[in-house]
Amino acid sequence: MNKRWREGNRVLLLENGDELFPRMLHHIDQATHEILLETFIWFDDPAGRKFKRALVDAAQRGVWISVLVDGYGSHYLPEAFIAELCEAGVRFHVHDPKPTWFRVRLNILKRMHCKIMVVDGKVAFIGGINISQSQVSDFGAGFKQDYAVEIRGPVVDDIRNLVQQAAQVYAPEQLDFVDLPEIPEPESDTGGLVVRLVTRDNERHRSDIEQQFLIRMRKAESHITIANPYFFPGYRMLRELRRAARRGVKVRLLVQGQLGSPLAMRAAKTLYDFLVESGVEVYEYRERQLHGKIAAIDDDWSTVGSSNLDPLSLSLNLEANVFVIDREFNELLTKRILSLMHGAKARQVNESWIYRRTMIKWLGSFVIYHLSRHFPGFAGWLPPIGPDGKSFADSAALSQEENQRDV
Repeated sequence: MNKRWREGNRVLLLENGDELFPRMLHHIDQATHEILLETFIWFDDPAGRKFKRALVDAAQRGVWISVLVDGYGSHYLPEAFIAELCEAGVRFHVHDPKPTWFRVRLNILKRMHCKIMVVDGKVAFIGGINISQSQVSDFGAGFKQDYAVEIRGPVVDDIRNLVQQAAQVYAPEQLDFVDLPEIPEPESDTGGLVVRLVTRDNERHRSDIEQQFLIRMRKAESHITIANPYFFPGYRMLRELRRAARRGVKVRLLVQGQLGSPLAMRAAKTLYDFLVESGVEVYEYRERQLHGKIAAIDDDWSTVGSSNLDPLSLSLNLEANVFVIDREFNELLTKRILSLMHGAKARQVNESWIYRRTMIKWLGSFVIYHLSRHFPGFAGWLPPIGPDGKSFADSAALSQEENQRDV
């Protein structure tokens, strides 16, 4: 589901759940025909319950609704919570509905990591923000800094088709999707942004998101500015960043500085030597947990989505990003990233990091680097995910001993 560039779109950048959730809930309340929701995490917390209530109300007034969640990210969602949605008429489906082997879930690493909603075929939301109170700024110490976009225009059809196809894969029967009324062509002043939806899956589009980054990095002339929590890409991307820095491009990278996933942070830090020595400016964001996956290159190219630049997202997860060609949007996204980089709680990694490395630490980093890089290959031996159409409401609760974290 990787379509061509679409002209004539409007894109609104939204920061955190503070800006995203009210707009999503407003459109749910205004929906008249169809709501398609796909999310990695949906929690039974204040934010999650607001969405449940809004969707139940919409279903009861006749709106056709499909929900797809990831069986790992959302496995603590209570059965009563889901039953209320289903009783109202919501079609609720699960990616990877709990296959186990001696109570160990072998394929938890192949996750549906997208965060998307489409309403009435007119407006779409896509980004890195889960339905969780931790994405709202009043949450406290665990608050996650993140971004999404609201989109109107021709690319919404591509996003709608993606979510419909994903829902159908996990439905036990042929879904009766809504035939939407004809949407009038937008007026000439409604927006002129060029946008492309790009996805990553484990079939035909294994490296499409990574390729979009590589193509644009090779052409970069002025700056490459990236915010990604666990930056641990393959050598091709590292090589292009080094080449860009050496030809005079200003390459800046903002990564997670707060302890989230210790192993992922340790793996990312193994690259500091290479990046700093290559001329890349590396910053750790330490005010709160960085969860955004955004980037801007030169003065017109930008991306917002769900994909980290690490082995899980680039080699295993189902991901979705939008890529935008527009100077104004690029400038706004660049400013947002730089405001985090240059904030009081960000720390730049410099040469002193390299000088502090002992031989033992260097060897440890070497081992972690190569284990992490080859990890997707090992994970490929695990059983493939096979849908069976079950919802949480249809099967036994998962073991409460399992841990869950979104990286």
